Amino acid sequence: MWCVFAVLSAVFAALTSILAKIGIEDVNSNLATAIRTVVVVGMAWLVVFLTHAQSGISAISRKSWMYLILSGIATGASWLCYYRAIQTGEVSRVVPIDKMSVVLTLLLAFVFLHEKFTVKSAVGAILITAGTLVMAL
Repeated sequence: MWCVFAVLSAVFAALTSILAKIGIEDVNSNLATAIRTVVVVGMAWLVVFLTHAQSGISAISRKSWMYLILSGIATGASWLCYYRAIQTGEVSRVVPIDKMSVVLTLLLAFVFLHEKFTVKSAVGAILITAGTLVMAL
C-alpha cells in the first residue's frame, strides 16, 4: 500500500509545482508560502479529526515532539526556499534540483538512521544526480 501512496505523493507534488508557479505570479513568495501552509494545516487537521486520531496527542513523547517540531521547521524552510526558487526560476529547472533531496535523504539515512546504503542505492543516487545536472544546466 505504501507504493500507492508514494505514487500519489509524486502526482500531487507535480501538481503542486505547476499550480504554485501559476498562483505565485505577482504574489510575494513568502506570502504565497504562508497561504499554502494554512491550507495544508487545515487539511491535516481535518484528516486527524475525520480519522479520530486526535486522542493520540497526549501519548506523544517529548522526544517525538522535539523531532516533529524540528521537522516542521525544516519543512517551512524548504517551502520558503522552494517558492522563492520557482518564483524567480523555471519550474522545470527548479524541481530537479529540489528532488536532489532524494540523494541527500539516502546519505542522511545512512549516517543517522544506519540504514543500508547498497550498490543499488549508490547507482540510483548517481543516476539522480546525473539527471539533475542534465535537466538543471
